Amino acid sequence: MKRIFAFAVTLAALTASGCGSSSNTTSTTSTTKSASTSCTTSIAIEGPFTGPVAQLGLEQLHFAQLAVADDNAANKTNVTLNQDDTQLMPSIAVTKADAIVASPAVAAIGPAGSQEVEAVGPIFGKAGIAFISGSATLPALASSGKNPTFFRVVPDDNVQGPQDANYVINHLKPKAVLIIDDDEAYSQGLVKVMTPILQKAGIKVNHQTYNGTDTGATLANALSSLVTSQLTPAETVTMLPWQTAANAQTFGLDAKQQHKTTTLFGTDGTDSPTQFKIPGTYVSNFGPDISTSTSTLDKSIVSGVAKYGPYGAFGVPTYEATDVVMKAIASVCKAGQTPSRSNVLAAIKKTDIPAADNPMGVVISFQPGGDLTGAPGYLFHINSKGTYVSIPNH
Repeated sequence: MKRIFAFAVTLAALTASGCGSSSNTTSTTSTTKSASTSCTTSIAIEGPFTGPVAQLGLEQLHFAQLAVADDNAANKTNVTLNQDDTQLMPSIAVTKADAIVASPAVAAIGPAGSQEVEAVGPIFGKAGIAFISGSATLPALASSGKNPTFFRVVPDDNVQGPQDANYVINHLKPKAVLIIDDDEAYSQGLVKVMTPILQKAGIKVNHQTYNGTDTGATLANALSSLVTSQLTPAETVTMLPWQTAANAQTFGLDAKQQHKTTTLFGTDGTDSPTQFKIPGTYVSNFGPDISTSTSTLDKSIVSGVAKYGPYGAFGVPTYEATDVVMKAIASVCKAGQTPSRSNVLAAIKKTDIPAADNPMGVVISFQPGGDLTGAPGYLFHINSKGTYVSIPNH
């Protein structure tokens, strides 16, 4: 749901300090002994660190913490990362955004969900705070004009949706598809893009919805009911563009229990090898799995993140989102200026990081509106052992 939130911003909040600490309730300082005190400031991260998708949110947090530590050491900066838990709830994200605006933070990472960006975009825009998401993919976020300080380091649904739909058409060749959204902006956006492509190819599409915020028995009954009443023998592919991997796992197990055969195809939020591991499943993602990469940079990131928490591919784009902010701050300091919201925002707009210098493997630069200039996309197949194997997405 799109809303415009009114709020009061003090002059002190609008003029970001180059030093001091955030007023947010939880903070971590990711600095090193070699970091210089001449370039001191703070940034914030909004993410779902508790709640139903906490595992993915914590992956994002851990990669952000690593990026801050890496860039502090490399650039002789002293940047503090403040944590703001949103639980993937737009209303909570708004409260946290207001707190960030009132703090000295010069930029923000996140939030994770498209529905959250819709809610906080006008707040950050009015305050002049750049914010970079590593997972929000709704196309309108960059084109509506409501989020003037928004950036993302992942492709939008208009890139990922056609890639996924065309892969299903060309490789899985179903006559009918069951596609289910979880009643929020991200999921609905992908369904809206994929459905006409599938239909144009002559595939019958059965589109259903369930409430992704349900829990317990209500959620279990809803997922089981979808399998019972909607999944037919003709629907040899079921597409699950959901934000909660555990729900996708439950759906797959329900289908198996009811002796129904279908190939599952999940997206971004279902990319969680410990939670969603139905053999034969396909999972697309906006970020790469660098766990087996031989790149020196990627190996350093994989080993480095272990200091903060378990590795997970979902967190890789957030590392790069944080890296963009950190490099922007370093460039401001190198120019002899004190980091502020305005000059960090200006520096982010000039971002141009070569593909070889970041874990996403694509050039990181931004179009007006905040979209990437490139169009990456990644696809995995879950083998008989439940292992995610990277495969071409075309």
